[in-house]
Amino acid sequence: MRVEANPEFTPDEAALLNPYFTNMDQPVFALTNLPEVVKGALFSRYSRTEKSLRRVLLDEFLNQPELGFHNLPVSSGGDGLVARQAAEEFYDRVLVGFGDDSVAELAGAHLAVEQVSILAAKALEDSRIGISPLEKSTRYVRFDRPGRDGRFMYHRGPELAVPAYEGSADRLFETYSELIDPLIARVRETYPIEDGESERAWKAATKAKALDLLRGLLPAGTLTNLGLYGNGRAFEYLIIKLAANEFPETQRLARAIHTQLSLVMASFVRRALDPKYGEPAIGRLVESRERLRRLARPGSAQLSPPSVRLIDFDPHAEAKVVAAALFGTSEGSLGDLTDVDSDAVLQAAMAGRANRRQRAPRAFEHSTYTFEVVANFAAYRDLHRHRMLTQDRQLLGTDLGFDLPPLLVEWGLGARVEEAVQAAAETHAQLVSEVGGALAQYVLPIGFRVRWYMRVNLREIYHLCELRTTPQGHPDYRWVAQEMFQRVQEVHPRLAAFGAFVDMGPGDDLERRRSERRIDTALAGA
Repeated sequence: MRVEANPEFTPDEAALLNPYFTNMDQPVFALTNLPEVVKGALFSRYSRTEKSLRRVLLDEFLNQPELGFHNLPVSSGGDGLVARQAAEEFYDRVLVGFGDDSVAELAGAHLAVEQVSILAAKALEDSRIGISPLEKSTRYVRFDRPGRDGRFMYHRGPELAVPAYEGSADRLFETYSELIDPLIARVRETYPIEDGESERAWKAATKAKALDLLRGLLPAGTLTNLGLYGNGRAFEYLIIKLAANEFPETQRLARAIHTQLSLVMASFVRRALDPKYGEPAIGRLVESRERLRRLARPGSAQLSPPSVRLIDFDPHAEAKVVAAALFGTSEGSLGDLTDVDSDAVLQAAMAGRANRRQRAPRAFEHSTYTFEVVANFAAYRDLHRHRMLTQDRQLLGTDLGFDLPPLLVEWGLGARVEEAVQAAAETHAQLVSEVGGALAQYVLPIGFRVRWYMRVNLREIYHLCELRTTPQGHPDYRWVAQEMFQRVQEVHPRLAAFGAFVDMGPGDDLERRRSERRIDTALAGA
């Protein structure tokens, strides 16, 4: 093992520390071969000492035999039970002694959550800050593969023990499964391979097109897989929210997640379900939801085409953006930075953007917009993953209507889809009366429309609309993003002018074709 020189440490000390850092002689380094809770304990101590982080690890962990760091097997990446337990005890003392919950953000964990419904996945992904989710895609993965028990993979739980539920869900999956291969063949006949296009890219793009056309058939109870990375504070709140959710499935998930995270970061999540902190927080969320439900107006939605309405915006937004853009380089008060050349300031702030990844400055967060959207649940599922905004949705139901892709009708497959969808709608009505509207959502295909709102600042508008209007995007969410941007253009044309990479064109007929060709280029250069 090569030991790098560092005058702060003797050669023996450096040799002892070397396995735990990416370098020993630079001021920027990463931690290696340490459990997450140990990293968190190190950083929490780090904020209350003049010592360097390497010195803290040496003096207060490695040179303390009672902590058991000699049990930490670096080569195998093991946790070292004694060391982990000691670090957790130290962490507990920090949380109790200093009352500083922010230290729970200093370490995190990777968590896999498999075989959960799309509805439960939305609850998991609803946390905006501190957790990064990644979910199985309906565009690239077939969902008709049976599970280990040979049955179609959708949520079954005692709360849904209504015979009609499984019958309708099975029919949706049977229709989806029966149509996949003929639809892929029809797509490939319609969009033959082009000169210079690899067979891999063509097959991938045409398969994605077919799956995009069929994804609306999948019920909201369809099982999916997620990967989550989050810090301790975010996971604690996620567990509380899941436990308070009205789905028994998510309540069970809360306990399962708590159990597994307790094995790797117990100090971070210990309070999530405890009687002193967690249970009262869960109870308050449940009671609040029930109070609001009693106050809601009775009634039902009416059939509605997809729509994007701008409900609220700030008529003084441009002046606020301009003032905020100048503030950091001026000496005046924010309220005094108004008598200026707005065009010149906006140009100075935004000139030279070469691509959508070059983000607008924070000044553009001073302009906010509230949209009410009606679109199918599959499009909501895609747009819900944007976390730098405020959003909420209503229950998925049947009253707003179902989006049947025109190509399925044109190719003579529409009637088969409509039959399965109608059967699911009838079962949904039965479930509403027997188990309530929330649980009845499980049987509905995600092609049914749902209403939700989004409150978004202009900086995020640029990001969301530039990303979601790229020609390879799914037509459903692409249309929503285009409509959102058009509403902004109507009220703030000068501000919207800087969304240079929003694509308002018709998109590609075979959406993934260009993207797959770029992958081929990347593979060739690898």
